[in-house]
Amino acid sequence: MEVDETVRKYKRDERYTYADYAQWDDDKRWELIDGVAYAMAPGPSEPHQGVSIGLAMQLGGFLRGKQCKLRCAPFDVRLNADGADDTVVQPDIVVICDHSIINNAGVAGVPDLVIEILSPSSVRHDMHTKFQLYKKAGVKEYWVVDPGTKMVQTHILSSGEYITRVYSDADDVPVAVLEGCIIKMQDVFAEVVG
Repeated sequence: MEVDETVRKYKRDERYTYADYAQWDDDKRWELIDGVAYAMAPGPSEPHQGVSIGLAMQLGGFLRGKQCKLRCAPFDVRLNADGADDTVVQPDIVVICDHSIINNAGVAGVPDLVIEILSPSSVRHDMHTKFQLYKKAGVKEYWVVDPGTKMVQTHILSSGEYITRVYSDADDVPVAVLEGCIIKMQDVFAEVVG
């Protein structure tokens, strides 16, 4: 998801919790990471949207009638709801297999799969800040998809560390947390216009 660093400034120096976040009504989308507020950039680009739809179509088709649930942004994920409750992110796509963490406001816990789609304004945030955040939280599988280069990085959690693999648009990518699920990246990137 795109992060607008220029809009972030008015909440920059304070720390917040989910209770604070839930009260904001300033017509902006926000994420909290360790209590720090990050404003989300308005509306995703066409390539971002195309990739998101391409991934959601394949994942949704695979998950139809199965236990795990697919959710797409905007959808709040409170990664440490049972602790400090100061981290709320809105990944582009999440898959949750534990229904007990799903509630009317989103997810209060750790999803099994998180997918972030890069935009020029989100590269550092998604590849560094969120990489560390998701690893620390125990997200089993984290994908970073780049519409510009048509590359995908998958990060599979093993003994507290991510094992990374890189794929191109010509590859069929297995989803480790969903046995038998293979994403055809050529079809995902075909959803991008232009």
